[in-house]
Amino acid sequence: MHLDFTSEQRLDGDRGGDVIEREFTLGDIPGILWTPAPAPAPAPASPSTPLPLILLGHPPLGLRPMYPRLVDRARHAVAEGFAAATIELPGIGDRPRWDALEQARADLGRVMRAGEPVGDEIVDALVLPLVDRAVPEWRAALDALLALPGIGGPVGYSGGVISIGIRLARVEPRIEAAALFAGSFVPRTMFEEAREVTIPLHVLLQWDDEGNERQAALDLFDAFGSKEKTLHANMGGHSGVPRFAAEAADRFFTRHLK
Repeated sequence: MHLDFTSEQRLDGDRGGDVIEREFTLGDIPGILWTPAPAPAPAPASPSTPLPLILLGHPPLGLRPMYPRLVDRARHAVAEGFAAATIELPGIGDRPRWDALEQARADLGRVMRAGEPVGDEIVDALVLPLVDRAVPEWRAALDALLALPGIGGPVGYSGGVISIGIRLARVEPRIEAAALFAGSFVPRTMFEEAREVTIPLHVLLQWDDEGNERQAALDLFDAFGSKEKTLHANMGGHSGVPRFAAEAADRFFTRHLK
């Protein structure tokens, strides 16, 4: 798929450095790329100094609603010397409606409003088709982004639907480290895939996450096959992630990608 830039703007960056934000389309998939703004007298990009890249995952709520959080994460990443990029998930935002996904989300909402347990059938219908569609798109985006001047890896994946992160970490050799958020439902089959993940992992868990079964998150962490994996657990609900958690993830990526 071909990547076409559709807009560009300069943003104030974290710690004083400005950020260039460029929206793009990859086929019919919208995305955003953030890179450091050039200095007043920039030197030409050198193949020996490519920017490492962090792929910013996000929940299936749409790029526009998630933009404030995404751009904040991107500013942090750029301040640490990374490029950052994200793409819209299938069936979300401005992308064509996906009836099966909308039905699965409706079924989940109905069960949760009724206070009933969320069964495997609903979790599988909600997550597995999304993983199957989204992961090839992330890999296609990675192909296009790494072909851009000045971006050459290594690559990390951060946040978003944890099952997408698991699949990407298992099948994409260019991803060398991942920071995952244990805040979404995980099909049982993904536990088997987690055992095949061997890259360094930084896993964030909100201890009182109202939408995430704590023991399942702990079991998933235990299942990961990585020799280096760290679990950061903080008190609070799903939306109560402390700001210093992002700083810990930045340090993790700096260790492994730079």
